[in-house]
Parts: sequence; C-alpha cells; structure tokens
Amino acid sequence: MMRMKTKATELPTATHGRSVSGGGDEPAAREWELRPGGMLVQKRNPDSDRISISPPTIRVRVKYGSVYHEIHINSQATFGELKKMLTGPTGLDHQDQKLLYKDKERDSKAFLDMAGVKDKSKIVLIEDEISQERRLLEMRKNAKMEKASKSISEISLEVDRLAGRVSALESIISKGGRVGEKDVVTLIELLMNQLLKLDAIMADGDVKLQRKLQVKRVQKYVETLDMLKIKNSMPSNNGQKLAPTQEPRQPRRSGSDGVVVTTKWETFDSLPALVPVPSTSTSRTNNSGQAKFPWEFFD
Repeated sequence: MMRMKTKATELPTATHGRSVSGGGDEPAAREWELRPGGMLVQKRNPDSDRISISPPTIRVRVKYGSVYHEIHINSQATFGELKKMLTGPTGLDHQDQKLLYKDKERDSKAFLDMAGVKDKSKIVLIEDEISQERRLLEMRKNAKMEKASKSISEISLEVDRLAGRVSALESIISKGGRVGEKDVVTLIELLMNQLLKLDAIMADGDVKLQRKLQVKRVQKYVETLDMLKIKNSMPSNNGQKLAPTQEPRQPRRSGSDGVVVTTKWETFDSLPALVPVPSTSTSRTNNSGQAKFPWEFFD
C-alpha cells in the first residue's frame, strides 16, 4: 500500500514532463497552471483552437452607473469579448471601457473563468476617459487627413484641366503662331491660385507626399508658361536670316609707346549726336600758353 501511494503521488510530476497516454520516450507539450480554487489544470492559449465541447454559458451582471445589464456569455470568453457585447447596451466603444471584478481592473485578454467569474457574478463597468480622449484625437486626425486628401484630389482635377490649356498654347507658339499675352498671364494666375491652395493644406504621411507631387507639377507648368510668354513677345524674323557673326580680330600694337590699335567695333541701334570732348592735355597746353590781359570792371 505504501508503494502504490508513492506512485500515485508522483503521477503529476511525471505527467508534467511526459505524456500520460504516450510512451516513455515521447515529450509532452502540455503546460499546467494553478486555478484560483487550487486545482491544477492544463493551461489554455487564447490563440489556439477551442475544445470541440462547448463550455457552459453563464449570466453576468454588469453595473454601469446606476443601471445593471445582464449579459449571457461563454464562461471561457475573455473580458475583451465581454466589452464588445457591452458596446450595444451601454453605447461605449469597447476601447473606452474598463471592467472591474472584485475591485480589480481586468485585462481584455484575460479569461472570465480564470479570473473566477461565475454565473450571476457582478462586474463593474467604468468609462476610460484617457482612452476615449486618445481615440477622439485619432478620429479627428483621420478626418483631417481624409479632408486634405479630398482637397488635393480636387486640385489635381483642376490642374489637369489647366494643363490642357498650357499644351494648347505651347503648340501654337512652337509653330510660330502668336497668342494674346493676357491669355498667358491669366493661365499663370490660375495655376498660382492652385499652388496657394496646396500650400495651405497641412498633411502627413502619404497625403503629404501627394501634396508635394502636385506642387512640383504646378511649378513646372508655371515655368513653361513663363518661357512661352518670353517667346511669344519676341518679334518674328519674317523669314530673314541673321548675318553670321564675324570673329573679332586680335588687337595690334603700334610702335613702342604702348598704344593699342583694334578693329573691334560696337554698333548701336541709335547713336546720339557726338559731342566733341576736348582733350585734357590740349586744354592744359592752351591754358598754359594763353596770354593774360588786364581787365577793367565797370559798375
């Protein structure tokens, strides 16, 4: 009898390291945990498949403010699943809930039966203000990004329409035609207005990248119109070819006095009347050789 009792006592230790039904050489993959009542049971994994045998359904009383809500739920469900079931009757999002059982806040991943929740157990629900505020800020941010993305899409459609007009003007001017300067200036102003709208949009992430791409696109069209404006304002040559430019000749030095003689001339469209400027050396010579006469002053 003493021997059999010793073997029965050592059975949990053996099953902890070996499989009960398998052979002596097969390692066990089971893990054990201690239940609140002192019972040693196999540890469950929340991500693993549940046992095919459906666990019993219990009824818990959840107090929110001064109102009690009776919820029928699986005894092996998690507190997170209970929060989702309370969203409808309480109107609180499951992320904004705190569940207290026996004056202790329970994690959403914890199991009801592991925490000792039984049929007709009482659970207190309170609102998590910090989580609610964080979620509202996140919702506002998402709404702001969605609005910015919509605005950028509308601007992109308008830029597409203006791009067609830019292409039309470029086609006319490149073929030697002329367009009204007012048309070019008006188109530039319309594109600049779209650029100001893009600069006023505050965005992050992918929306910010979309805004940057549209800004570069508008700037490219504005630069193209500036070049077309200059080309459109240039006078036409009427088929006449410009004379080839002659290479300037090298200057020649004459004598040993260091005077440089060059044949490089500059031409001007309109030359003012030439005013002879007396040489400084000549004026000095004349001043020095001029006779001085006495003068009389009269009242």
